[in-house]
Amino acid sequence: MSLTPDPVSRSTGAPYDPTYDPLTSATPGTDRAYAPTYWVATAGPPPADDGSITGDVDADVVIVGSGFTGLSCALSLARDHGIKATVLEANRVAWGCSTRNGGQGQNASGRLSRSQWVARYGRETALRLHAEILEGFDYFTGLVREFDPDPQPGGHIYVAHRPRTFAKLSAESEVANAVFGYRTRMLGADELRRDWMDEAGAVGALHEPLGIGIHPAKFAFGYLRAARAAGAKVHPASPVLGIDRDGGGFRVRTPHGTVRARAVAIATGGYTSQGLHPRLRSRIMPILSNSLVTRPLTADEIAATLRTTTFVTDTRTLRFYYRRLPDGRVQIGSRSAITGADATHPRHLRLLVDGLHQKFPALEGIAIDYSWWGWVDVSHDMMPRIVQPEPGEPLFYALGYGGNGVAFSAQAGRRLAGLVAGRRPAGLPIFEGALPSHPFAPFRRIGQRMLYRWYHHRDEAA
Repeated sequence: MSLTPDPVSRSTGAPYDPTYDPLTSATPGTDRAYAPTYWVATAGPPPADDGSITGDVDADVVIVGSGFTGLSCALSLARDHGIKATVLEANRVAWGCSTRNGGQGQNASGRLSRSQWVARYGRETALRLHAEILEGFDYFTGLVREFDPDPQPGGHIYVAHRPRTFAKLSAESEVANAVFGYRTRMLGADELRRDWMDEAGAVGALHEPLGIGIHPAKFAFGYLRAARAAGAKVHPASPVLGIDRDGGGFRVRTPHGTVRARAVAIATGGYTSQGLHPRLRSRIMPILSNSLVTRPLTADEIAATLRTTTFVTDTRTLRFYYRRLPDGRVQIGSRSAITGADATHPRHLRLLVDGLHQKFPALEGIAIDYSWWGWVDVSHDMMPRIVQPEPGEPLFYALGYGGNGVAFSAQAGRRLAGLVAGRRPAGLPIFEGALPSHPFAPFRRIGQRMLYRWYHHRDEAA
């Protein structure tokens, strides 16, 4: 396997830290280089930003985090509400999940399926939640047209890796069609291999019509250009060391200056430090996801494997997600280490390589050109929140997408902007109440290890 060199040469700041862990690190660092992702390597130079905070300044609104959500919030505040926000980022713009994900823009958010929405919330609320997420996907689609991040439309293929999971997908498709009017369809194994891809072990799939694969770094850089053009200020190398009440607003402390603001919106995703603010402590479970990108495939390899550029997910709980990129490479991702300290161990990359070979034997031995990992923000009830956790306190956050934030973060950022501007969205569970905290937070990684073993056993059972 050949991998990209250490990305320190791409940066004049601090080196990339491959062992960063949000549960043990006080901050994500200061001005660290990007992770060595295919996306950063192929996006071109990042657009201009506003430099780090170097003194005490005033702002109407501070947004913590410059990923998709934070930049969407800044853009919406400016365009929709006439508010010019100040965005603070610890490292480089979109340094976290927004330049490390798989670029799968799904018509979804959180980890629950539509049938689970019905079971948890009831049919009427589930229908309104579907409408909200559909509206968000339409908004995301408009931003894709505006930013042009190498889009690959075509929906989403959800591959059944066992006959029992094909039956579950069929039931899910029936709910989507009959209850939500969302026109999914099932693909048998023969049709899947004839028209889409030849994946060993696949017994069929569900195809949903809405889904766009994107180049995440180009999308993030599009956000950055648009937000600054609309009047937002974006300050990298400015980690937040504390958020303190100051009269009716806040004093947001960074290493070299304090920003006084009437409101604070937090959009830090899986990179939310435990000490950032008391209302966020133990509210999400950061989960590592590993990713790799191969060399470009030959025409014969494409014919024998992924003939489609529609992105794919399989039905494992510890799922694989994969796609063929515009330049003919394959990107595949799945679970990784439990802790940042263990993230560099070769076995985590080997799991991905083995998964790629098992799915597509024709690619066995193919060179791996890029490998990286990043943290996903999973909420303890598997659904996101865009909320003001304490009434009367001008603090807001949007967190907990559970790996389905590429598209929904656009809508979440827009709804977060509305909350900051005093416009509360229509009552839905994702807009009500704080994220639940973990009742046994100090022991959750012990539980995670046990669950991973059980999930793997269940996933691979016949």
